Amino acid sequence: MRHTRPAPAAVPEPAEAELIRRAAAREAPAIRAIMQTYNQRLYRLVRGILRNDADAEEVLQDAWVRALTALDRFQGDAALATWLSRIAINTALMRLRAARRQKRQAPPAEARDSGVIPFPHAAPSPDPERMMAQHQILAFVEAAADGLPDGLRLVFVARVVEGLSQAETAELLGLPEATVKTRLHRARRQIRSHVEAQIGPVALEAFPFAGRRCARLTEAVLARLGIAG
Repeated sequence: MRHTRPAPAAVPEPAEAELIRRAAAREAPAIRAIMQTYNQRLYRLVRGILRNDADAEEVLQDAWVRALTALDRFQGDAALATWLSRIAINTALMRLRAARRQKRQAPPAEARDSGVIPFPHAAPSPDPERMMAQHQILAFVEAAADGLPDGLRLVFVARVVEGLSQAETAELLGLPEATVKTRLHRARRQIRSHVEAQIGPVALEAFPFAGRRCARLTEAVLARLGIAG
């Protein structure tokens, strides 16, 4: 039997290490830089668990508050992206378990008043980079992904939508690489007849979280942390 040698601990690049240090010291520009770098990935992972845009934004806000509050304890044992992703996934899973225990799909009213800063619900202005045909395909991809069983859906989002490698996905989700490979195969098989011919470069734009949405969440998290600037 071949044994896999454990990967060495991730050591942040000097520029990233300095950014982490400044963010841990609650410097707003550094926090913004980190959030804008990782918001898209974390949103996709959280939404892959919750399957709801509004819940995903609320949970991602909570996850960022947890991560940034604990950033001074980040030791670099894993890559920053992996560390942040684990916090986001755990926060989403806690929300999902709580919702299932309470047997309701939406969070209770008191949770919405417990510090989460609401987002305006005005219709977003058209994005010229996304054509109507692409909108239709993306909606189909997202609906198909939402229909996957929980165990398959998160692997599919990580591997196909987010573009993580098999090894990265296995590390992120705490699974053997063989399990990741099997689950991805099963996920693709379940949706192949509907969307696999269309999930090439288009899938990279599924579940978007950039531009104004990213900036809005970043400012909301800074406000919850009491950081100005």
